[in-house]
Amino acid sequence: MAASSPPAKSSKTDALSSDLHIELGLNAAIVTVRAQQPQILVVRPGAVGSGEYDALPFGPFSPLEHRTLEIGLRSWVEEQTGLDLGYVEQLYTFGDRGRHADAAEAVAHMLSVGYLALTRGTVEDLRGSHWSPWYAYFPWEDWRKGKPKILTEEIEPRLKEWAKRPPRPDRPVRPLGREERLKIGFGIGDGGWDEEKVLERYELLYEAGLVTEAARDERVAAKDWPDLPELGRPMEFDHRRILATAISRLRGKLKYRPVVFELLPAEFTLFDLQQTVEAISGTLLHKQNFRRLVENAGLVEQTGGVSTRTGGRPARLYRFRREVVLERPAPGLRVKAARG
Repeated sequence: MAASSPPAKSSKTDALSSDLHIELGLNAAIVTVRAQQPQILVVRPGAVGSGEYDALPFGPFSPLEHRTLEIGLRSWVEEQTGLDLGYVEQLYTFGDRGRHADAAEAVAHMLSVGYLALTRGTVEDLRGSHWSPWYAYFPWEDWRKGKPKILTEEIEPRLKEWAKRPPRPDRPVRPLGREERLKIGFGIGDGGWDEEKVLERYELLYEAGLVTEAARDERVAAKDWPDLPELGRPMEFDHRRILATAISRLRGKLKYRPVVFELLPAEFTLFDLQQTVEAISGTLLHKQNFRRLVENAGLVEQTGGVSTRTGGRPARLYRFRREVVLERPAPGLRVKAARG
């Protein structure tokens, strides 16, 4: 018996197959901490995309020039910013239709591999790029002065209203309802605030049409909010989503890897360390409990020197004990917020 022939493609399918291409891009969320504020490196408007919004350093992956994805990323970052990256880890691959162009346009579909990079930010000539505080993009994530007003005055009332609306029939069915997702993501109801759920919160805001990117992407939900104030500074393409992923990863990693020391100088005070952890996590920590945790964990050792930067009582200087990585499988800082 002759083998059956595969079904013939329609002319429309043939045309689409011949026109569709996939390109691979590389994005870097590069983080430093300055003056107790986490900063990310962004290219100035006009350097990437339309120039209307801040954008993370970005460049295409070229398999002929770059042996690995990370080599390609480091090459693009050095070319655009002058930074020679130290700590780098891959986050996620972002590939939604419409990331870099209208979803209906017959252009190459862009997949982008996001990375988190940590630096002490010592390079001053950044070749046109600049440092920008990450809480400018996510103002609801900084709880160091208490619960942000943008949550109680702008975000929560709208999210509660959105949760009561019937879901659109063309949206995927989710295992959890909207009110349950708000409880988990934003602590609305009797839920608690989990500082690691940065990405979940941003995606809820996007789905509800409450961020500029949703309106720019012509999401139907955004049309329900005609006079919506800008909730955090928007970014080019889906770069704010990539940044949210990086913040979530870094906040979580503080608890089981000593990555915070990649953001500190070789010698530091325990107060410097505490302020850096607080800046990243967006929460305040109990001073004595934090010091006891750090010392008992064996993460640091005294250098014998002191710091007089504050003009008050000299503070002992410490350095990171790199041996701790070999001594324990998860040498992080399992800190708890000191909220009243």
